[in-house]
Amino acid sequence: AWRVHENSIAYRLLVFLQPPPGHSFSLELGTTGQLPASRSGVSVALECLCSREQLLGDMLCFLHHQHDDKLPSSSYLLRTLCTRSRLDVEKIACWIQRLVTSAWLLLPQSYHCQLTVLPSSQSCRFQLTSTSKINICTEMIFAVQQS
Repeated sequence: AWRVHENSIAYRLLVFLQPPPGHSFSLELGTTGQLPASRSGVSVALECLCSREQLLGDMLCFLHHQHDDKLPSSSYLLRTLCTRSRLDVEKIACWIQRLVTSAWLLLPQSYHCQLTVLPSSQSCRFQLTSTSKINICTEMIFAVQQS
């Protein structure tokens, strides 16, 4: 969605998160076993990649090589974006904010516009202010698609 108001433009983006190889997301069902409520949790689980490891040899199976010296004790995803094997939207928002802020500094537009991270714990909100004082606000809302 987007809207224009005088000297400002606002965008709302729905960003679907996809699990990396060797991981899966699952929505936690409510107490009645029905579809989850809008604020329900998303569990992250390790998946077996043994057949891929044997066929392609491009990665070790996270599930069966957890204690292998070649792999960290837990995956990067679980350490960075989760709390007790559940996706943590606040951690995701902080990670995306740092990523966007770092990437912004490398773009030529950063010399002409100022990027400001706006406070939000459930989404990522950014404001770009140009030298002509036009404000562009962007909010990224995270979602997981049920398979």
